[in-house]
Amino acid sequence: MSDLITPSLVLLDVNLGAERSEVIRALAGLVVDAGRASDVDALYADAWEREGKTDTGIPGGIAIPHCRSTAVNTPTLAMARPNPAVDFGAKDGPADLIFFIAAPDGADQTHLALLSKLARSLIKKDFTAALRQAKTPAEIVSLVEGAVADKPAASPDAAAAASASPAGESSAASTSGPAHAAPAVQSAAQPTAAAATSTDQAAPASAPAEKPLLVGVTACPTGIAHTYMAADSLVAAAERAGVELHIETQGSSAATPLDPKLIERASAVVFAVDVDVRDRARFAGKPVIQAPVKRGIDEPDEMVAEALAAATDPNARRVPGAGAGAAGADASADQGGIDEHFGQKLKRWLLTGVSYMIPFVAGGGLLMALGFLFGGYQISDVAKDIIVQNSVFNLPEQGLLYYLGAVFFAIGNASIAFLVPALAGYIAYAIADRPGIAPGFTAGAVSLLMGAGFIGGLAGGLLAGGIAYALGRLKVARWLRGLMPVVIIPLVGSIVASGLMVVVLGGPIAALTTGLNTWLSSLTGASAVVLGIILGAMMAVDLGGPINKVAYSFAVAGLGAGSLSNEAPWQIMATVMAAGMVPPLALALATVLDRKLFTAVERENGKAAWALGLAFISEGAIPFAAVDPLRVIPASILGASTTGAIIMASGVTSQAPHGGVFVFFAIGNFGMFLVAILVGMIVSALAVIALKRWVRKRPTVAADGTGAGSSVTSGAVREPAPAA
Repeated sequence: MSDLITPSLVLLDVNLGAERSEVIRALAGLVVDAGRASDVDALYADAWEREGKTDTGIPGGIAIPHCRSTAVNTPTLAMARPNPAVDFGAKDGPADLIFFIAAPDGADQTHLALLSKLARSLIKKDFTAALRQAKTPAEIVSLVEGAVADKPAASPDAAAAASASPAGESSAASTSGPAHAAPAVQSAAQPTAAAATSTDQAAPASAPAEKPLLVGVTACPTGIAHTYMAADSLVAAAERAGVELHIETQGSSAATPLDPKLIERASAVVFAVDVDVRDRARFAGKPVIQAPVKRGIDEPDEMVAEALAAATDPNARRVPGAGAGAAGADASADQGGIDEHFGQKLKRWLLTGVSYMIPFVAGGGLLMALGFLFGGYQISDVAKDIIVQNSVFNLPEQGLLYYLGAVFFAIGNASIAFLVPALAGYIAYAIADRPGIAPGFTAGAVSLLMGAGFIGGLAGGLLAGGIAYALGRLKVARWLRGLMPVVIIPLVGSIVASGLMVVVLGGPIAALTTGLNTWLSSLTGASAVVLGIILGAMMAVDLGGPINKVAYSFAVAGLGAGSLSNEAPWQIMATVMAAGMVPPLALALATVLDRKLFTAVERENGKAAWALGLAFISEGAIPFAAVDPLRVIPASILGASTTGAIIMASGVTSQAPHGGVFVFFAIGNFGMFLVAILVGMIVSALAVIALKRWVRKRPTVAADGTGAGSSVTSGAVREPAPAA
């Protein structure tokens, strides 16, 4: 019998607050109080991070917040039936049944399989009805244990009898129906009583030939709940449509791959995934419908209907062959049944390149800053000669620190040199998957050769990715297919993309880059202040999102061009870093200045925001912005813009691309750097306090026209279950 849940992990008909963050915090506290996790803050942070990726509310008044966390020592399930219900992002309104799944990073397969069974049970109306009628935590525990043991949902009276059964009897054995031993726990990818057709096994040979056959994959980042719920929802929808559907669940439990014969017979593929599909090439050439995993739970009938339509549509999107990949075609497939427009695709491609580029920049930039600290600003001119002519056993006359400065600078400079090639390479990867990497890196290196810099890397990556993608779509002889991704595409893609960079694009882009650098170097006075305001606003408007990343990438791309005679790139870097530190620090300060305006959860987040802000992690303000964006974001922009203007006006510089106050040694005029941050922090803190005091949220209007709360929501308001 499962030990996932105990009565002490159940809260019934209590007010847990109006925000989902408060509910998650309360349930995390239950887990820690039960001795199953070590740190409330760490568990809450991991669960809230997962919540930020996809809403965990599902139709029917249910929410399943969940996470893997190093703070958890025992796989655990906590349950709340809040009154009033709390909005977790479901389309049909707030949730009055909330299950919090907390799994250790290294949870065993047996426990993960039990958790996935519970998640699957939550789409059954008889099970959720029994949960709403249960009167005691013991009844809830009995119902859950019956669900993970593949037993029918018990009535409340039967559950009560189960909880009162003599010691030594299995509580599940006392549920409705004759007593019998619980079946052995099966892998989540194997048949269950709940959804025998959502398995990863071959269809019976006697299946009617005329019945349409679909195959699919479900997967979510955590692989515990949504993966399996989406699978069962899609299978149930297929049964209603008279369709045979087989789903491969790529979750935390061991997954059995779909039978190749099933894939070969299938007329279309359904991907309900938030992560890459493993071994996607198995489905090459099949019509495909792809959407986030949550749509597989919310709109399974629509997805099945779209798959059937795609099966007969010669122009339907198809899974790419070996020459292209996930990012090349169906990763850009429809989201929610609607194709991405070009702007969305372009943003995704560019952000992929930036995300892979940043580690090179952060590590390399900090090493170069250490080089300047130990060896002085002239170390850049002599670092190569010093490390070639000397060693730790043959130090230069300036001593060990000078030698280490040369070593750090040389390593950092080598890392920074990958900035443009990595940017271009991973933009191409986002477009064409692995076959695009080699042409993209090559085009990026050629961009450096031509002096086209960061802008050239953007152009080269897009060009290389497009060419690699087009080559991967070519229909070639079977004997040539194996050579396409490893020889033909890298060779031809590199020749064409890099050739165009050399012959056509490199020169004009290099001239544009030179002109831009010259213009930035000439900025003084009011024009520099305006640039600071713009960069500051960009850093605060989405707190680590695409606009923030554009400003940051713009700054780090020019970092290597800075010098004692041209400090403009270093000033831009200082502006971006200081402005990005303001939002979390300002929210932390606001929780101290006026505690009553913030919930207990927000006050706890404020404590963490101090450290995050000082380290230049803008995302520290996200928990505040997520629950109150219309007041937090404008206040953050106001303070960050103020800081940006002060930095540019006072000529503060930073030779480090990250680190906040902890890279003080790489910041020129560190005192003014702190003053600028302090001013912006105070401006934002006072602004957010003023907005929270005098700008009220519009109350939600319930179905009867009465005010239903203080938060702005949309959609129907579901009545919470009556208290027992």
